[in-house]
Amino acid sequence: MFYRLFFVGLFLLFSAVAPNAFAGSEIAQVKTLKGEVHVLRDGGRFPASLGDLLQQADIIETGADGSVGITFIDSSQFSAGPNTRIALTQFRFNPTTHEGGFTTNIQRGTLTVVSGQIAKRRPEAMKIVTPTTILGFRGTRVAVKVTE
Repeated sequence: MFYRLFFVGLFLLFSAVAPNAFAGSEIAQVKTLKGEVHVLRDGGRFPASLGDLLQQADIIETGADGSVGITFIDSSQFSAGPNTRIALTQFRFNPTTHEGGFTTNIQRGTLTVVSGQIAKRRPEAMKIVTPTTILGFRGTRVAVKVTE
C-alpha cells in the first residue's frame, strides 16, 4: 500500500512539474518572413510561419525567394537572405544576469546580425561559425556572406 501511494504521489509531483520543465526552451521568434522558409527540427522539416518559436539546434533554411527576420530572447536580431542555411548551434541566456553563450553556424547564404544582451555583457560569448572561419563578435552589427 505504501509503495502504491508513493508512486501515485511521485506521479502527481512529476505531472505538476513536467509542463514547466521545458518552459524556456524557446530561444527566438520568427518576426518577418518572405517567400520559402523552413525550420528543421528533430529530423522533421516544416514551413516557417510568422510568430513561430525557435529552439536551440533548429536549422533555418530559406529558398531562392526567401528571407527571414528572427529576434532572440536576449534581443539579438538575425536577418537571413535567400538560399541561406543557418544552425542555431548553441544558445544559453540568463535574463537576470545577461550571462550566456551564443554560437550560430552559417553554412551558406547571407546573415546580418545585431547583437543583444549576451554580446553586450561579454562580446566573446557570441560567435558565428562559417565553413572556413569562426567570427568573434566585437561590435553591435555584422554581416556575413558564405558562398558554396
